[in-house]
Amino acid sequence: TVDMTGQGYKSFAGNEMDFPLVINTPVKNPFVIPGLKKMQIDPQLNHIYTFENFIEGDCNRVARRAGKTVAEKPGSSSFNPLVLYGGVGLGKTHLGQAIGNETKRLHPNKVVLYVSSEKFINQFQDHGRNNAINDFIHFYQMVDVLIIDDVQFFNRAEKSQDAFFAIFNHLHQSGKQLILTSDKSPKDLEGVQERLLSRFRWGLSADLQTPDYDTRIEILERKMKNDGLDMPKEVVKYLAYNINSNVRELEGALISLLAQSSLNKREIDLDLAKRVLRNFVKTSSKEITIDTIQKMVCEFFDVPYDKLLQKTRKREIVQARQITMYLAKAFTKNSLKTIGEHFGGRDHTTVIHSCQTVKDLMDTDSTFRESVVELQQKVQLAA
Repeated sequence: TVDMTGQGYKSFAGNEMDFPLVINTPVKNPFVIPGLKKMQIDPQLNHIYTFENFIEGDCNRVARRAGKTVAEKPGSSSFNPLVLYGGVGLGKTHLGQAIGNETKRLHPNKVVLYVSSEKFINQFQDHGRNNAINDFIHFYQMVDVLIIDDVQFFNRAEKSQDAFFAIFNHLHQSGKQLILTSDKSPKDLEGVQERLLSRFRWGLSADLQTPDYDTRIEILERKMKNDGLDMPKEVVKYLAYNINSNVRELEGALISLLAQSSLNKREIDLDLAKRVLRNFVKTSSKEITIDTIQKMVCEFFDVPYDKLLQKTRKREIVQARQITMYLAKAFTKNSLKTIGEHFGGRDHTTVIHSCQTVKDLMDTDSTFRESVVELQQKVQLAA
């Protein structure tokens, strides 16, 4: 008999082998008896990772929806394997584990296992020292949904790749589901056997990109809601605008801000946020340029940049140009002459006229005023 307790089990040769798995009932030689679906394996999943708290945006929509499909029909979709790739802190591990948790919820009898590539390699090496490689391979071949995190680290372990090749082939041919995460697309992975890379490309490779501004705001708001927190909208916008690297740093900045507020018994405001963010961004303030404002306004009104500089009299272009001049005067140290030169060589009197027109319209047109105020906030957040 084989006694599996979670830390390891006695092999038939009397050797200890390390599996981070919990099997509640002793079984006879589980590696040769087929159909052992009732053994209880700890899937090694963290239950805080769910689809509900994984914020969807343009940056990850394909990956998240593919993950949902895989969880609903593991092994039955064309997304096999599902390869999730992207930089650090963009949600690969979260999404991979969310797939596992959702699969267990929808299919409680499925054997799901999440493991990092490093743990997989360490287990393989332990079993190699105990002459139990076949047992190792056979165990993994009994899994219904296998999630391996950070497969790029397989580049350090040629023999582990051989074992994974055998496991992959068996699972795929048996209609089992594989989910792999990596910091690079399969085509860019180095040191991984070509025969494995070829199989990684059999299914779907979905990338997770840096979240855009709106998604970052939603991430912060969801985090605050879940934790029962509240803070001024302008602070949320400031964090979202300035922490644009990854989700992990964004949440880290939020935690630091909350800690500073609590320890110093101070309400959270924009000034405190700027102080805290000095540890997260290279500079605490940025010089706003005319070019920066031009790009912001063009993006806001969906106006081509070159049109802003031309002499067209189309109303939407003229208003966008006037607002840009108004903001440039308010937020930069440039002279009226310099501002005019940035708009196709217009003179300072045009800038004066534009600024006055914007002020007048803000007094009489509420929709126009709201647009200008929103743009002012965007420029302030960029400072």
